[in-house]
Amino acid sequence: MIRKSVYGLLLLIAIGAAAFFIFAPGIVDRNMNRVDKQPMPAVTDEARVLHASLSIVDLHSDTLLWKRDMLERHDYGHMDVPRLRDGNVALQVFSSVTKTPTNQNYDNNSADGDNVTGLVVGQLQPPRTWTSLLERSLYHVQRLDEAVEEGRDELYQIHGAADVDRLIAARSRGARGVGALFSAEGLHNLEGDLGNLSVLYDAGLRMAGLTHFFDNALAGSMHGEEKGGLTQMGRDAVRQMEDMGIIVDIAHCSSACVDDILDMARRPVVSSHGGVQATCDVNRNLSDDHIRRVAATGGVIGIGYWEGAVCDTSPEAIVRAMAHVRDLVGIEHVALGSDFDGTVLVQFDTAGLIHITQALLDAGFSEEESRAAMGGNALRLIRQGLIPFADMPKTETPDEAN
Repeated sequence: MIRKSVYGLLLLIAIGAAAFFIFAPGIVDRNMNRVDKQPMPAVTDEARVLHASLSIVDLHSDTLLWKRDMLERHDYGHMDVPRLRDGNVALQVFSSVTKTPTNQNYDNNSADGDNVTGLVVGQLQPPRTWTSLLERSLYHVQRLDEAVEEGRDELYQIHGAADVDRLIAARSRGARGVGALFSAEGLHNLEGDLGNLSVLYDAGLRMAGLTHFFDNALAGSMHGEEKGGLTQMGRDAVRQMEDMGIIVDIAHCSSACVDDILDMARRPVVSSHGGVQATCDVNRNLSDDHIRRVAATGGVIGIGYWEGAVCDTSPEAIVRAMAHVRDLVGIEHVALGSDFDGTVLVQFDTAGLIHITQALLDAGFSEEESRAAMGGNALRLIRQGLIPFADMPKTETPDEAN
């Protein structure tokens, strides 16, 4: 009788554990990546025609963090390939998030603790990812590669400028596939070894921010404890990234880190996702001085869709930030950076990008300006940024000028 009771208890424990690992990741995903679905203005025929003709680029999403088949349509979260196609997205940057601090906030975070470990274990990812940040990124890019392999007519891998050219040519012929570019949100995944930058490049890394929500061995974060500038390892990383054809992303960098990167940049840099302090005075958003300096490199600024980026979730708030960048430094420096699936609340998912097109027209943006802001500028920067520095046309660099 006792033995039967023990077996029964063990069976209940096993069933409970199985239920947890089956259902918990989806429940967390639903709760963390929400759409508020507030009413929005009607979409005009003019906006529909224009939107269908755009080459849209989103510079940042965290979809790879979640246990979700990106080739299948979902009724939760912000992004999957069917919804990317619904939104007419030409190129999506998929970021690898490998660590976030406990009690995460915008002002001050320690590098101690990690929320992602629980998610990794709960999703039953390979044990190699449980303790290694590098392996988490390699697993993320493996998942992206597998999706590209399975959905060849829907998802195209972007590794170089020629891939961008093929994507544009295919879409001009009526194909509706989405280009996929792999990035990293913070180079703490190097685990202190700059040699791992080559490991990640060989795996497919083509864009990277140096920091996320905490200071690391390369630089200070805007949300860290010290908020310092580039370390020597950080300077070496930036130079190697430029040489290899990895686009440098200043998102989440401290002000000192941004200054140091812009001081040494030989190539256009990107702020992949965030906002501008002029329309939303949040510490992670860019000052006018930093906007001007990013523009001076030929870079672009991806405007996010959540409250911390634009102090609202409406398309009108997104466009106000885009308009400020345009008016300050020119339309050629405006881009989109949603932060979809980045544990943010937004007003629409990626299938609803037409609402930004409508808001641009409502705000008086011309068709040419709308094309540039919705993706033309980002496509130009990405194509150029993926060319190794040694293969770029020779011009005077800042180092040579000085």
